[in-house]
Amino acid sequence: MIDFEKEWELIQQTRPKPNDAQGWNKRSARYDNRDAKNAYAQDFLRLADIIPGESVFDMGCGTGTLAVMLAQQGCNVTAADFSDGMLGKLAENAAMHGVDSINAFKMSWEDNWSDFGIEDDMVDVAIASRSMSVPRLDEAIDKLTRVARRKCCITMTTGAAPYVDSRVLAAIGVPAASTKDYLYAFGVLAQKGFEPRVDYIYSTRKDTFDSHAEALDDFTRMIDRCGTPLSDAERSAAIDRLSAWLDEHIVENPDAGKPDKKGLPEGLLCLDVLRVVSWAFISWNTRPQEAY
Repeated sequence: MIDFEKEWELIQQTRPKPNDAQGWNKRSARYDNRDAKNAYAQDFLRLADIIPGESVFDMGCGTGTLAVMLAQQGCNVTAADFSDGMLGKLAENAAMHGVDSINAFKMSWEDNWSDFGIEDDMVDVAIASRSMSVPRLDEAIDKLTRVARRKCCITMTTGAAPYVDSRVLAAIGVPAASTKDYLYAFGVLAQKGFEPRVDYIYSTRKDTFDSHAEALDDFTRMIDRCGTPLSDAERSAAIDRLSAWLDEHIVENPDAGKPDKKGLPEGLLCLDVLRVVSWAFISWNTRPQEAY
């Protein structure tokens, strides 16, 4: 039998370390909460099918997009994140939408949750949206499951990491490691006796820049985080090919200056196509279903 947890831990050793709290604090400065319509969040809540008025725990809540939307639906929301910067943006987001009922605090996956008042069967539904970059997947799933009386909902990548576009890398001859994180979660859940359900969310990303150099710097990070070891010479050659590819695919941005999905002004240039990121939405009932 496959040991999905062991395989998960092995694959983590080959990856760049995920952003720590300080990293997310820096990233939070790029959000100003004048978000455009958030199709991903709407799809997440549609699939989660949370009943208005239910209690919800949102782990890794980020800027609070889901937490605020749930609170607006009358849900009693408890939210946690390990980044002070993200929690600050959640507070701004809640205030902007007239929401004052979210109980938000700083906590990580690795913390002892009971120290923060997070107890077994505390809420109806527990969610973790795009926040499952954890060293111990089985432990994270156990923690989330124990909190929820009814069900849990998470999202994980279906291919390469979201900051890596395998189609762009393929176009410049760089193979991207496709880890399909959601399969590990599905396997862990199935071996624990749950019956996980998988759906998919497709979100688009519009990359905008003020110069070719900015675009090259931004997309070079895909090369550095693709999961495929490259020598200095191979990396340099890949960057040259990337620069040529960008020359072909960067165009003037007709929406330059308008707020993007994070509320920041769009750049002068953009790609000629939107990038698409696929997420696996995994849900499972935390209690056995009654036989019919």
